[in-house]
Amino acid sequence: MIPAWLRKGAQVLVCVGVPMALAACAMPPWNESLDYRSAPPPYAATSGVPAGFYRVNPGDSMQSIAVAFGQRPEDVARWNRLPPNAMVVVGQILRVAPPYPVAPAPVAAVPVVPAPVVPGPVGAVPPPVGGTPTPETSSVKLTWPVRGPLLSTFTPGKTKGIVIGGRAGDPVRAAAAGRVVYAGTGIEAYGPLIIIKHDDTLITAYGHNGALLVKEGDAVAQGQAIAEMGADANGTGSLQFEVRSGGKPVDPLGMLPRSGG
Repeated sequence: MIPAWLRKGAQVLVCVGVPMALAACAMPPWNESLDYRSAPPPYAATSGVPAGFYRVNPGDSMQSIAVAFGQRPEDVARWNRLPPNAMVVVGQILRVAPPYPVAPAPVAAVPVVPAPVVPGPVGAVPPPVGGTPTPETSSVKLTWPVRGPLLSTFTPGKTKGIVIGGRAGDPVRAAAAGRVVYAGTGIEAYGPLIIIKHDDTLITAYGHNGALLVKEGDAVAQGQAIAEMGADANGTGSLQFEVRSGGKPVDPLGMLPRSGG
């Protein structure tokens, strides 16, 4: 038989212990103001990088990675539970897309703009839209990534680049020498996408491709084939081409040559 004093002691422990355990369960283990449900481990397996993430390459910084993906450095740091000025390590896996759904902003339809067919990567094109600044911090000279008509132009605040027509399967070429910082399908709005970093301030992006011919980390030369042009639902080939300087979209026509030579 259990002595009366022992039974009384057990009742006291139960009365005290249960509320404490419930209180402990109610305490949040992290800052609930941030959504970390999709945060990756600091380093990923060698099998690949999930969509929306990026493997740090030599020479990268938090700033350059954010610029390459059109994000703010403080946002990339927050999504990865890092301080804004955190150092990154080669091989580290970082989230570069929001960990929660973001509703796309409405974009006005851009009418097809008749234009002469570009005879080659350095063919003649209409002059750029007036009032669009061109980068002053980069000395990189771009060439045309594909041959074809200009289907839509850059409109500040509405579009982020230009669309160049062509035939599905045509080669898409690097507009300048650089390093591939992204090659994949993790950004749905761009389909198969390639992003090339040319220097600390300038990147180019090539969207809606067919087959991708390069992978992350590859060094590419100007004019090198990096992908094959994709096609829309109607079978029409086109390339979404964007240029970003200092993380901001700029008019590609302001950096592409207007005539051969």
